[in-house]
Amino acid sequence: MKGKVIGDILVLKNEPNNLQELLDLPEVKRIVKLGRISGPKREPEVKILVGDNTETIHRENHCFFKLDVAKIMWSKGNTGERKRMANLVEDGEIIVDMFAGIGYFSIPIAVHSNPAKIYSLEINPVSYGYLSENIVLNKVGDVIEPILGDCREFAPKNFADRVLMGYIGNTHEYLDKALDIVKPGGIIHYHESVPDNLKFERPPQRIIDAAGGRNVEILNKRIIKKYSPGVYHVVIDALIE
Repeated sequence: MKGKVIGDILVLKNEPNNLQELLDLPEVKRIVKLGRISGPKREPEVKILVGDNTETIHRENHCFFKLDVAKIMWSKGNTGERKRMANLVEDGEIIVDMFAGIGYFSIPIAVHSNPAKIYSLEINPVSYGYLSENIVLNKVGDVIEPILGDCREFAPKNFADRVLMGYIGNTHEYLDKALDIVKPGGIIHYHESVPDNLKFERPPQRIIDAAGGRNVEILNKRIIKKYSPGVYHVVIDALIE
């Protein structure tokens, strides 16, 4: 079976011939088939096989994430990175999550760490709606401030201890903004999908080039998961002086 359980929904890549057996799996109450993912908002095509709707609450690492699997992407392959980020943040940090989504990174950090403030920026109104709900679900409204809009329009400069760039696509085009936001001595966590032979060379070099002469110390290079044949999703932790 090629699929993943999100909340109480089993999401499959192919239509099965053993629906009843699948419904006997722990926690599974509904089943959907995932089709193509398209458009700038990365919205999946979903066919409901069992059940009458596609909204659920997923639990991970003592956090709650409400989402609609027909509208929002959820990557199980990023679980380790979400846990890692929650363990990295130090007390009293100010964090900017440039591509917050439904709170993939912001929520675990707020739940498991002790930051002073997290500014969670999200351009997609649907994702922003779930982000706002998830802040309430996890009782972290005193820590996270959700902001609807383009992260390029976020005005404060040189003030964040940590900037999260947890999106893969044209992420490198936003490095200049991340470097505006981060304060001297702060850290940027930069994500990119990269061909295997460039996976630890191109992303760090992009950060160095965007820094325009500021000193960059690469703290960590990490593979998060295989993205597609010959392509990896990697994250680079970079200290910016």
